[in-house]
Amino acid sequence: MLLNPGTLYVVATPIGNLEDVTYRAVRVLGSVDLIAAEDTRHAAKLLARYEVTTPRTSLHEHNEAEKTGRLLVRLARGETIALVSDAGTPLVSDPGARLVRAARERGLRVEAVPGPSAVLAALVSSGLAGGSFTFGGFPPFRSSARTRWFAGLAREARPFVFFEAPHRIDASLRDLEAAAGDRTIAVCRELTKRHEETVAGPVSDVRARLSKPRGEFTVVVEATPEVERARATTAERAAATAPAGEQAAAALTAEVGRLLELGVTRTAAVRAVAARFGVPRSEVYQAGLLAEPQSGGGTASRGGDSSAASTRRWTETRRGGD
Repeated sequence: MLLNPGTLYVVATPIGNLEDVTYRAVRVLGSVDLIAAEDTRHAAKLLARYEVTTPRTSLHEHNEAEKTGRLLVRLARGETIALVSDAGTPLVSDPGARLVRAARERGLRVEAVPGPSAVLAALVSSGLAGGSFTFGGFPPFRSSARTRWFAGLAREARPFVFFEAPHRIDASLRDLEAAAGDRTIAVCRELTKRHEETVAGPVSDVRARLSKPRGEFTVVVEATPEVERARATTAERAAATAPAGEQAAAALTAEVGRLLELGVTRTAAVRAVAARFGVPRSEVYQAGLLAEPQSGGGTASRGGDSSAASTRRWTETRRGGD
């Protein structure tokens, strides 16, 4: 196969099943001068399967800044390089963006060799796909930052997709529920592998069914229902335009109450509302003291406590942090 001299090929590789590699990907990997792999040991499994003996070098998040310059020199000399990640399409929550950007800035040729993608595999099998979607990558590590992150995505009028590791999947789904409500999701695990599994349903139900999470997760979240977008927009407008602050406080109280109705704890509800509307948490805290579940019932949390008792304990412990 004839390759263009001095070209960086961004090659998609299987996300699990090694048979998912394309003919073109195998030809490119076998013909380039060098393969830059996120993990050379991981790449060796695929390359051995297809008898590819091309020299390899590592390119990961810890050495990309150091190695980019040397790889650019080789490309400028007319050599060809294939960039691969551990699984799927490179640069999608994987290293390589620095190298690709630098190659483009220097006028070097970059070509994509498309193929497998966990994002698209999860989306099309979830039953939640529409005409468009948003991809978020991995959520932040800290709970407060995750809640703000989900609050921003929760206003999307289209489905959104994110990745998560097994040891953080439960915490992320908890914060997703706090920020976006108990909406329908599909959690896909070990896509294309022997033990592939998709668990779909309301967030609370899916959390209960993921008793021993293993493998890498791709999560698809349904688009915000139109009625929820309209309600959030109304609350946001009231918070922004009320001259005396009374309408704003009422809107914040109502939104906290909506989350309480969904079973979200009062503290998590305040955090989510503050993130969604860009309001200081102290303001939402004061408004949240008045919040009742919008259904009018007396339950403010899954624990079954009365709203007054829950509010009292929450007030007493609020200074303790998140």
